[in-house]
Amino acid sequence: MAFVPNATTLIVLRFLLGVAEAGFFPGIILYLTFWFPAEYRARAVGWFMVAVPISTAVGSTVSALIISAGDGLFGLSGWRVMFLLEGIPAILLGVVTLFALTDRPEQARWLAEDERTWLRRRLDAEAAAVQAAGHWPLRRALTAPRILALAFVYFGVTYGLYALGFFLPTIVAGLEQQFGTELGIVGKGLVTSVPFAVAAIGMVLWSRSADRAASRTDDGFLAGESGRRWWLALPMILGGIAIPIALYQSNPFWTMAAVTVCAVGTCAALPTFWPLPSQFLTGAAAAGGIALINSLGNVSGFVAPYVTGGLADLTGSQRAGLWVVGAVTVLAAVLALLVGRAHDRSTAREPAG
Repeated sequence: MAFVPNATTLIVLRFLLGVAEAGFFPGIILYLTFWFPAEYRARAVGWFMVAVPISTAVGSTVSALIISAGDGLFGLSGWRVMFLLEGIPAILLGVVTLFALTDRPEQARWLAEDERTWLRRRLDAEAAAVQAAGHWPLRRALTAPRILALAFVYFGVTYGLYALGFFLPTIVAGLEQQFGTELGIVGKGLVTSVPFAVAAIGMVLWSRSADRAASRTDDGFLAGESGRRWWLALPMILGGIAIPIALYQSNPFWTMAAVTVCAVGTCAALPTFWPLPSQFLTGAAAAGGIALINSLGNVSGFVAPYVTGGLADLTGSQRAGLWVVGAVTVLAAVLALLVGRAHDRSTAREPAG
């Protein structure tokens, strides 16, 4: 991307990058199920996915600095230097991954033998319990209504993330207007990073709490594995409601506060979502089901700009599009509760095998 000759080539390369990322993410989610028992899975996903808000918070400022300070470096424009410097670490870490990551716990020589044995037995026992509750072959995982419903839930989560990207420039413009000043590239990057910096903290703390609650045996609606759906739905509802609240704040600081709440809610939902498929999928079915959920859910990245932009053109305001974002997020949260409840009932009655 640093050396593209025209816009068409840039678009083609961005598409190919999206193809590569499409396989990377579900592969990582599946990989984590090979290593972390259900009791620790949400926080493991949380620590992995905290890269999303952190990279947004840090990346916007760092990218702005590279673009402004790196212009002319190596005889390249600032944006080309940004692609070059930010692409090199990804390439190097890709090579390191081949040698640093172990496929399965039994291959991890950096664990003691008793640790490898304990972890392997724990994971095998959980997989056997899932299989005993009802076998899901790959074909069923790719066609089942439950999987499609989870895909829509994930669609709602990611839709909320895109709302932040649409609305933050409006907030920055409001701050500039209120104080009669113009923020530079770096200043805008710092303002944009605030909601995501707070969201990164919230994501880690919420996923830890979700795992701890799932390991409890009391009858509270947030406790046990059946309570995971609430740990997913509550931050989604919070994020969805925060969007329209942000729309009607005249003070940019209160608007930023509402958007930060939205960021926390949306990001907190991400790590609490991905343990749900592994409650009833294993093996090839888990690989296919997770990939399908991720692929369909991320269609929001294509749909959201068109819906938001189309409604803005139709109404002359960003409000209608962002109301849709809030509504989709809340509806997805309600569906998450219904899917989780249906899973609890089917687990009780499905035969083994």
